[in-house]
Amino acid sequence: MRKVLVADKIAASGIEFLRGQPGLQVECHNGLAEPELCRLIADAHAVIVRSATTITRAALDAARALQVIGRAGIGVDNIDVGRATERGIVVLNTPDANATTTAELTLAHILSLSRSLPQADRSLRAGEWKRSQFTGAELASKTLGIVGYGTIGRIVAGMARALRMRVIVHDPFVTPQVFEADGIECMDLDALIAAADYLTLHCPMNNKTRGLLNGERLRSMKRGARIINCARGGLVDEQALHELLASGHLGGAALDVFEQEPPGDSPLLKLDNVVATPHLGASTHEAQEAAGREIARQVAAYLQDGEPINAINLPAVSAEERVKLRPYLTLALRLGKLVAAMVSAPISQVEVSLYGDAASRDLRSITTEALIGLLSGNVADANRVNARHFAAQHGIAIVEARCGEHADYHASIVVQARHGDETTVVEGTLLERKHPRLIRVGDYEIEAVLEGNLLLTRHRDQPGMIAAISTLLAAEKINISRMQLGIVSGSDLAVAVIGISTPLQQALLDAIARIPAVTRVTQVSL
Repeated sequence: MRKVLVADKIAASGIEFLRGQPGLQVECHNGLAEPELCRLIADAHAVIVRSATTITRAALDAARALQVIGRAGIGVDNIDVGRATERGIVVLNTPDANATTTAELTLAHILSLSRSLPQADRSLRAGEWKRSQFTGAELASKTLGIVGYGTIGRIVAGMARALRMRVIVHDPFVTPQVFEADGIECMDLDALIAAADYLTLHCPMNNKTRGLLNGERLRSMKRGARIINCARGGLVDEQALHELLASGHLGGAALDVFEQEPPGDSPLLKLDNVVATPHLGASTHEAQEAAGREIARQVAAYLQDGEPINAINLPAVSAEERVKLRPYLTLALRLGKLVAAMVSAPISQVEVSLYGDAASRDLRSITTEALIGLLSGNVADANRVNARHFAAQHGIAIVEARCGEHADYHASIVVQARHGDETTVVEGTLLERKHPRLIRVGDYEIEAVLEGNLLLTRHRDQPGMIAAISTLLAAEKINISRMQLGIVSGSDLAVAVIGISTPLQQALLDAIARIPAVTRVTQVSL
């Protein structure tokens, strides 16, 4: 018998499904403290959680037989995925279970803001009858700006169009052809922010999107504009938002998420023009039912057949091949992330080519891993199961090829991304068959360690260039761990790959970009 520990409350239908599967023993325990969790997980083959229980490193280290962790929902912030991967434990989630529910909550917030429904309810319950105080606004003909055109963003767009709103969208990872096919107007982020009467966020939280709506962008919004955030709290500068709401520049905000949760005594909660809910995005009976049923099915499928449905950290290959494949997956992921950092326009095509020993490995798995890297800046839940789905959703064509031997290396992976009229190309190999190395950027041959925080520059090859960059980094106490240069014979341009101790603030990146000889600068964390 294989033990399945259900450590959070999930749908009863999910529990019933598990108990009906041969060879599975199901135990349900809610509200476990870490010591008790460690005791119960010790002999479990699977554990299922929602968001209340945290699967820590200590819990994973206590688990002697654990094969799979199931998350009934999307986010896996409460699971130490890195340690699970090290232990060979598969992590599964249910990325589509709450898309409709979150979109509907977004619409509810838009309507609540437009008609001041929570405020009117409180007033009436207090014995008041102040109809004129709560004069609202129609949604018809208003402009809704949507940042992020994934599954949730698309559902919101459809709902808004049904209400006769004008819908504009920003998503740098979706090609114009997708927007044209959907009849949706796309535009630059800053232009969208300035044009929107209502602005709703549906993008992941990462280094690129943290503080996306900063003070400057919030101040550029129309007077009286309203903001809705049912995605992640860190996307919005809450202090700047408070100032602009309190001053009356912004008409209102509806927040389901906060930088810190619970938000405690956040000053935003003291404003009358704020509608707030306690992270209810996935909190409907239907979404919880769907998530519970789906994760139960996925966990059973993995335990019984080894099928990793919606796996976060496992390619669908044999265990023997997985050992040989693993370093190539790491290389492909990092090359994809590097391309994502270098490209600012929507990508229309990705080509992955394998040479030498890499060509004998699972091409689909390697290509998928490169796609995950490419999508990581925009699709928080991209994994080895759904990366191709998200690529198609974003209008990205995929070309993959096995090629011959490499002239100089035992194996290499080339990732090419076409965006507009340009193509970005990077190539990598494995040193000693396990350490990722960058060996080409465009036409520039180079040999650079492909790990940690990297700063990439393209600049004129002239004396003092590297010294100028080093001086700026030193002034901000940024250590340089390594530096490699790539040049092309007959060209006055060069590229540099610089290992740095910590990611740079935007102001420092801008300062480097202002060095006269620098033509381009970007950074990536691998």
